[in-house]
Amino acid sequence: MSLSIGLVVHASRRGVFEEAVESLSGISLKWVTYGHERDIRPLVRSLVDGHALDGLLVGAVPYRACRDVLPPRLPVAVPRSSALDLALALSQAQVRGWQPVPVSIDTFDHEVVAEVTEALHLDRTRVTCLPYDDDQSVDDICAFHQRSLKEGSGYVITARTAVLRQLRGALRVLNGSPVPSSIRSELHELVSRVRHERAGASGFAAGVFCVGRHGRPGDLERSRTGLLHLLRATPELTDAWIEDRGRRGVLVLGRRTLFERFSRNWLVVPVLDQARESLGVRVAAGFGVGPSARTSVVLAERAAVRAESENRPCGYLMEDSGLVVGPMGPGGPPRTGLHRDQDDRDRDQGDRLRELARTVGLSTATLSRLAAIEQDLAGRTVTPSELADAMAITDPSGRRLLRKLHAHGLASSEGSAQTHRKGRPTGLYRLAIDAALTGSADGHPLTAV
Repeated sequence: MSLSIGLVVHASRRGVFEEAVESLSGISLKWVTYGHERDIRPLVRSLVDGHALDGLLVGAVPYRACRDVLPPRLPVAVPRSSALDLALALSQAQVRGWQPVPVSIDTFDHEVVAEVTEALHLDRTRVTCLPYDDDQSVDDICAFHQRSLKEGSGYVITARTAVLRQLRGALRVLNGSPVPSSIRSELHELVSRVRHERAGASGFAAGVFCVGRHGRPGDLERSRTGLLHLLRATPELTDAWIEDRGRRGVLVLGRRTLFERFSRNWLVVPVLDQARESLGVRVAAGFGVGPSARTSVVLAERAAVRAESENRPCGYLMEDSGLVVGPMGPGGPPRTGLHRDQDDRDRDQGDRLRELARTVGLSTATLSRLAAIEQDLAGRTVTPSELADAMAITDPSGRRLLRKLHAHGLASSEGSAQTHRKGRPTGLYRLAIDAALTGSADGHPLTAV
């Protein structure tokens, strides 16, 4: 069955998007074409009210205008202008016989501009950049370009249609909006994410709950039996298969969606608090998600060992893709007083995490894992390679992930380091996911250079 994907595009860009999607199959496209920003919100509302969408591809400007009318769990991809788009715009200038610098660039991130200008050996001091910011107006961007090129020489590269229209006739200007290949890549990634989440939601999952070592064998037996009854009495696990695993463990088998509800999308493990309060024992929880029940159990056992090594009640998730999420702390059901306040905070943070994950275009589990890595770093910087190792992904994927985090204000560039005597320096980044979740920082873009 094909997926229903919505696309929100400016009328002047419709042809580019049509070229990008003409070779794709297995998806049904629902178009929203707008001419002015004021039209975006009502058009998108009509789209989501009238169709059961599986995903939405929407640019940064229209996303800002319509995000409050989007369904909470709708997967959304917000394309960002890439190094390829900038390189092609610079090549257009060369074809027209323009000097490569000075050039004033908006929307592109500092890191992308630095990467491309370094590769093309351009004089970086003659390149100015204004990264995308939700609060920027068209007039503000145009004023930036006019200040940057106040002597009248040079040209502008912009990814904003309204800026392109307003500057024509006043300055030389080129369109740096995503090209068909970039759009096609973003759409592929969105479709893959939707299909992966669907497959994961209907797939097997397992949980292994281990009672901490303590006291005499009889005490351990009673604790394990108490834990077994506690899990069987948990409403979210009503449809799960729960059995005594012997020694110190209890095994739970079910669909992934069941465990996601139980853990509030892999944020907390409420039963840990309940076991401590009602049974007086410390419990470690391991969750595994794989293509079969057998694989899921193996992964859950490994995750439980990882959780036990923390020497505190917590849980870990391990997927067959190599993704590890944790530590997940205790978090019981709403009660009274301070306990209820803490539960409300946990729930609010879970809502913020899901919203932030959707905005960035990552899964909740991935962003949760990144938040845990940031906690382990304790303010230290990280290289793309180090992040890739921590996430169990390839180095190129680590670089792409950091570029995506940086583009959304969830990581800041902190210079570079020469990790090897030979070769190019590698970038240093500081993660800022916790600040975005707690609201302790505004996540604004870096200042222009």
